[in-house]
Amino acid sequence: MSAVTLRCEPAPSRFHGRLRVAAGPRGLRDLHQAAPLRALFPRVAAGEPLTACLTNTAGGLVGGDVLEVAVEADPGARLLVMAQAAEKVYRSLGPDVRVTVSLTAGAGAWLEWLPQETILFDAARLRRLTTLEVAPDARALAGEMVVFGRTAHGESVKTGLLRDAWEVRVGGRLVWMDALHLDAPLRAPLDHAAGFGGAVAAATAVCVGAGLEDLRDGVRALEGREAVLRGATVVGGVLVVRWLGRDAAALRADFADVWAWLRQAAGGLPARLPRLWHV
Repeated sequence: MSAVTLRCEPAPSRFHGRLRVAAGPRGLRDLHQAAPLRALFPRVAAGEPLTACLTNTAGGLVGGDVLEVAVEADPGARLLVMAQAAEKVYRSLGPDVRVTVSLTAGAGAWLEWLPQETILFDAARLRRLTTLEVAPDARALAGEMVVFGRTAHGESVKTGLLRDAWEVRVGGRLVWMDALHLDAPLRAPLDHAAGFGGAVAAATAVCVGAGLEDLRDGVRALEGREAVLRGATVVGGVLVVRWLGRDAAALRADFADVWAWLRQAAGGLPARLPRLWHV
């Protein structure tokens, strides 16, 4: 009898994580979660909104993974949803990672979507869409950060895909949309002076509410960090703040400075970020 060789290869990981967090004026109203997404609710200081800490128990994302996040602040509610740690998107053999984030702020609500970094490994493929639905008298602050490679290890991103899109609606009307699309090869747009100018990290924050011109001027007046470029403008009733950084840690610090100032100026909240964000 001839010998038969059996080869067992591990099946590729495919997660379809779901998380829905809804808050009312008196606190948490609804929570639904499916692995690998989980929400933790840490104790917060007096005066802070209900805070949900989002964690990915899989430890990162690979090609084919799907994450769907829905966050709702009911009329009169105050809610902050933050990431527990940086999200890593690993090398893909072809399929894309798909992430959708749906944020809704009802009448008179305050909603914060506070990210940690999304770290793209070389050959990672990420498609992310963030939608923000805001009532005319609600206020919202949302953002995202991307790091191109594990820069602390001296790694860079040479190939892959990043599509990071935003849609913002106020009172049901689309007021601002934007899409960053980078496809292989990536070094040319990341290094070119007319592109990212050698930046290793980028970030966006959007704020919807009243007094946006004053908020814009306040952001522009804040002292910046070395190796970080920052700009702010108001378009379509949305304050948009952008960052490019040659140092990922410096960009993160500048992002935190602006976020703390905005949540106080726009939301009347303490000018600080949650302690977990700094861990």
